[in-house]
Amino acid sequence: MTILHISQPVDGGVARVVADLVRGQREAGHRVLVACPRGGRLAAEAAAVGALVQDWPARRPPGPGTPAEAWRLRRIVRAAAPDVVHLHSAKAGLAGRLAVHGTVPTVFQPHAWSFAAVDGALAAATLRWERFATRWSHRLLCVSVQERADGVAAGLHADWAVVPNGVDVRHYAPADRRAARIALGLDLEAPLAVCVGRLCRQKGQDVLLAAWPEVLRRVPRARLALVGGGPEEQRVAELVRQTAEPARIRLVGDVPDPRPWLAAADLVVLPSRWEGMALAPLEAMAAARPVLLTDVPGARECLPPSELAHAVVPPEDARALATRMGDALSDPIECERRGARLREHVMGRHDVRTVVEQVDVLYRHLLGAGPAAGRRRARVPERI
Repeated sequence: MTILHISQPVDGGVARVVADLVRGQREAGHRVLVACPRGGRLAAEAAAVGALVQDWPARRPPGPGTPAEAWRLRRIVRAAAPDVVHLHSAKAGLAGRLAVHGTVPTVFQPHAWSFAAVDGALAAATLRWERFATRWSHRLLCVSVQERADGVAAGLHADWAVVPNGVDVRHYAPADRRAARIALGLDLEAPLAVCVGRLCRQKGQDVLLAAWPEVLRRVPRARLALVGGGPEEQRVAELVRQTAEPARIRLVGDVPDPRPWLAAADLVVLPSRWEGMALAPLEAMAAARPVLLTDVPGARECLPPSELAHAVVPPEDARALATRMGDALSDPIECERRGARLREHVMGRHDVRTVVEQVDVLYRHLLGAGPAAGRRRARVPERI
């Protein structure tokens, strides 16, 4: 097959999902192209595995430049002559469907619904667009059953597929905690919570910092590391300065490889406000570290049932977050046991190789049915 991936995010979780798909599809012998903005990691990683990278200078939010971005994509699609166009996240979903109009078999993967990220009139307008644009999506590909259910509840009538996110379990193999802490210059004995994620409202680092004083009251020696960069870096830094003991919090910034921080952690926390299915918890579990997540789409589905009682808290509930963090950081031996069990769970259910195979099956179903199949709308969700 010739596969064209289109993505505006070039860093973070969406870019990692695209890069993993590209790598697996190239290993399977497919011709793969990636249209994305310059800079970031996606273009370099895609080119390194033999994908043809096309420059698509797109901004993250919609705006006056969107028609020009769609026109540029139309030219890229015509030149590439793909068998399948795979659109990733909201901006590619907007510009890509305007450009292609369903004339090529099109998969749209939202990676969390755009209308869940905004409020008021903008949320209503975004939802109207998503309802309209399903006519130009031969498949809507969700990364969790909850993400699909939220789309159905919002009135999106589409041909659905669900393929949970995965990670390279060999790449995120467990590493020695003591060695990682020595390399990073960390206290060898202090309980350490690590949050890996883009510094933005979605990821909820402000809620984590609101919970932190109570965590310190319960576990006075605890430390916190925030790993990642993003648009709210200055705001998060100011919130850190306002905490009672800012010296116990380390703002790491963006890193090329989070594995040393995962290895150093006793607990990995992701207090997101919304997700599709976040990659950071899967990476942490693959590295044999326990996680604490907010109850957003994908959180419960990526965990074994035995973890739900102490690994999931309501979104934006700083008190519940502090309680669970305090419980975990007070018992590092139990954290170690939980991490080992979660490693086994991720190896069995969230290996990226399985994800690549499932997406390949989706493409083949789509091409076998022919483009006309994309125009038949199934009101009852159907999982592939």
